Amino acid sequence: MRKRQLWIGYAFILPNLLGVLLFFIIPALFSAVLMFTDWKFTSPVFHFIGLDNIQRLFHDELFYVSLKNTLLFLASVPVSVALAFLVAVVLNRSVYWKTLLRAFYFMPYITSGVAVAFVWMLLFQPKQGPINGLLTSLGLSNPPGWLTSPDTVMAAVDIIWIWFMLGYNMIIYLAALQEISPELLEAAKIDGATAPQTVLRIMLPLVSPTTFMLVVTGLIMTIKTFGMIEALTQGGPGSSSLIMSLYVYKTAFRYYEMGYAATISWALFAVILVITAIQWIGQKKWVHY
Repeated sequence: MRKRQLWIGYAFILPNLLGVLLFFIIPALFSAVLMFTDWKFTSPVFHFIGLDNIQRLFHDELFYVSLKNTLLFLASVPVSVALAFLVAVVLNRSVYWKTLLRAFYFMPYITSGVAVAFVWMLLFQPKQGPINGLLTSLGLSNPPGWLTSPDTVMAAVDIIWIWFMLGYNMIIYLAALQEISPELLEAAKIDGATAPQTVLRIMLPLVSPTTFMLVVTGLIMTIKTFGMIEALTQGGPGSSSLIMSLYVYKTAFRYYEMGYAATISWALFAVILVITAIQWIGQKKWVHY
């Protein structure tokens, strides 16, 4: 009976294991081999070139531009998490139309990223967009170019991503806040704690594991984002919004340099690994289980 149950268990997880093997592990190993070749997507011939692609990476100015833009993009994650916590605290209280507001906040997350990109392109339109129209009506004579200006494009992308991720982070925080014992909050109130003190001294530490999870998963999801920025700017103007995932795509499927694209993708993996390791070490000081 135990052996039969064991095989039934393996049968249930087999489809997922096959998917991970076929679409993650094998492509990752294949890309690790491609790093040391100059394989073109249109050519069946492989030439091993040693560490040439890695040396090229260290001298590639466009790679450093994409790395800088990626770090600027990642700055949106803690902002989105912080705003989501504040919104969750408000919606966790007795608020009119609380359920409807939760749905409104969560809807952007379940909407297609490409659809979101096109809507925000209209909102950020420099001359006829409603955002610049509002800024002009408030007295700003020279409103930003947003997605059309190299100086403001990453700020615009960050604003869109913060808005996009806010609903998901808020829902997760709501679930965590509802697990806090009401007796604990009531005891704090009896002891004279103000509302800000209750939020900062009790709620925030108690949901710190949730914060850690949202920051880690948010950074990984953000650093791998591709479709929204491709639809918004295609890495432009120039290369001012080119992030590493988009650089991998362009190198592989526009210039057909699969070996160099594999090298960039492993550099992207290294960035994710370093950021996650830093958070994993640092969480011992501020996450309370």
